[in-house]
Amino acid sequence: MDLQEQRAKPVRHGRSVASDRDQLIRRTRETLAKCGFYVSNPHNLRSISFDLVARRDRQLLIVKALCNIDSLSSEDAEELKTLGRLLNASPAVIGLHSSSAELEDGILYTRFGVPIVSEGTFAEFMLEGVPPLVYAAPGGLYVRLDGEMLKQIRQERAMSLGTLAEAAGVSRKAIQMYESGMGAMMDIASRIEEFLDAPLLVPLDPFTYIAEVAENLKVLEDFEGHNKDIFEMLREIGYSVIPTRKAPFDALASEEELLLLTGIGEDPRMTEKKAKVVGNLSRVTERKSVIIIHKRTSIEEIDGTPLVTKDELRRVDHSDDLMELILKREKRPMQ
Repeated sequence: MDLQEQRAKPVRHGRSVASDRDQLIRRTRETLAKCGFYVSNPHNLRSISFDLVARRDRQLLIVKALCNIDSLSSEDAEELKTLGRLLNASPAVIGLHSSSAELEDGILYTRFGVPIVSEGTFAEFMLEGVPPLVYAAPGGLYVRLDGEMLKQIRQERAMSLGTLAEAAGVSRKAIQMYESGMGAMMDIASRIEEFLDAPLLVPLDPFTYIAEVAENLKVLEDFEGHNKDIFEMLREIGYSVIPTRKAPFDALASEEELLLLTGIGEDPRMTEKKAKVVGNLSRVTERKSVIIIHKRTSIEEIDGTPLVTKDELRRVDHSDDLMELILKREKRPMQ
């Protein structure tokens, strides 16, 4: 459901949008930390597709915090989903309101295939284990019924599709679709539960999404300039390279089970900042990182992220040789 279709509520706007968003990021980090997640530092980089990465055991989250969820662009959403697929992580957006209404607690929203929840829903799910039961979709608010249980109860009671359909106020075909997993509007689900006197609602996990990115990965031909030759060199030594557009790192380079967060150090003034951000993210995601720089310096690593020159990369013949160089220069700070 488009939030603009909801009953309009007064939207509270506090101080500046940037200040409110910074506070939302801070509170989100605190919530994740309370739940035992190892959380990345705020990177303070604008126009980036995500704000935080958090890991707890094998669970990895990529989080974007927005005051107004209408500011989530399709480009940001696609990159969030692409990063989620490549990092085996779950992308999600924590939001406060849309342009016309505050986000309601207990409801799972989506934009461009990325799950969105209110700050209250996020806190309840993470801290108390209370999942949302309702999701918004075109036409209204829906819930998911346990289709197998619904069918089992109906058959055990020798109840026809027509009998249940009449009680619910829907068609026989709709009952069949509910039994196959289709969502139901809230009032219909309530009638079915009341008629059968059985709980049938399925809790929703905010950190799942429909993977629609397999065919949407960016290709090298989309990029021009000096970065492209670096991506080509990485590919020639055995890496699959996925350039990014709105991430603190410039590309993800993978080879079998190895994934590199690769940054390009173009501006010496920004190289240190980028290396620190990429290094922090690599520790949280438990991936390797490297910054490719154009001119050799006396520094071989920054905050645990190795620096490798283009000339050094050009002389590498195989991905193993690059990894040997990375491991030699890597000095990881203690977590």
